[in-house]
Amino acid sequence: MKAVVISKPGAPDVLQLTDRPQPVPLSHEVLIKVSAAGINRPDVFQRKGNYPPPKGAPQDIPGLEVAGTIEAVGDNVTQWKPGDRVCALVIGGGYAEYCTAPEGSCLRVPKNLTMVEAASIPETFFTVWSNVFDRGHLKPGESLLVHGGSSGIGVTAIQMAKALGSTVYVTAGSDDKCRFCEQLGAAKAINYKQQNFAEAIHQVTEGKGVDVILDMIGGDYTPLNLQALANEGRLVMINSMNGKDVQVDLSVVMRKRLNITGSMLRSRDVEFKAAIAKQLKEHIWPLLADGQIKPVVHQVFAASAAAQAHELMESSEHIGKIVLEF
Repeated sequence: MKAVVISKPGAPDVLQLTDRPQPVPLSHEVLIKVSAAGINRPDVFQRKGNYPPPKGAPQDIPGLEVAGTIEAVGDNVTQWKPGDRVCALVIGGGYAEYCTAPEGSCLRVPKNLTMVEAASIPETFFTVWSNVFDRGHLKPGESLLVHGGSSGIGVTAIQMAKALGSTVYVTAGSDDKCRFCEQLGAAKAINYKQQNFAEAIHQVTEGKGVDVILDMIGGDYTPLNLQALANEGRLVMINSMNGKDVQVDLSVVMRKRLNITGSMLRSRDVEFKAAIAKQLKEHIWPLLADGQIKPVVHQVFAASAAAQAHELMESSEHIGKIVLEF
């Protein structure tokens, strides 16, 4: 098969399309003939040598989400058969013509979606559900602040939370991105280059603050996040792009009774991811099927242009997801 491999740690041009052996599914896995694969920031970190794949993952083929047709199934697979159209969350190996996935990490592609759209779903949908709803306990009627509102995570969180009855605020880095987020359903998008987001949140919430914050920035955002949270608020960390070492005023945490948590999805076991898949199938898949939630794909690249796709990801000029097509 053809696969995009990391020839050595480095810049985008280290991504090379080459021949690799086709993987063989284990007893609980399916083999997917990949139509498209989503690109995510962990792929960039892995390419640079800063994010080693977990045990059992292909070491030099990135890619955490795919969509395609099941080619073969392992001996103990009961949910799927060859020919089924699925999208799947994988621990690596997605940038290839064939990829294996645990059967519990697969979801059927809704009939109204293309394979490219479906490939843009798993990583962000699994991440948002696990962190906003399972860890952050966001409830209908509560408010959510999402940093990076125009990112893949952001456009997913806006739509999911709004569809399930919450008010969503976001930060973004340009007026155009802010307008897009508001058109997508955000009640207010804050241009973080022009405003202090904590002050803006206090203004729009009349001093109350928000109930949940989903943050991938960390660093100097952390004390501002604590300011922006309401009493009993929950801060959920999924990345630390501005740095992992922060100063926190613990008196704010105690006075407002805040909960600070976080997670990394890639290293979690197959049972954990299968449980998220079941929740998505029950609560979110009907909203995808009827168009209440829509994948947002910014640009599609051929697999041979993976380097250009990574350049776009690192530029942060995109809105929504970037997808490779095989």
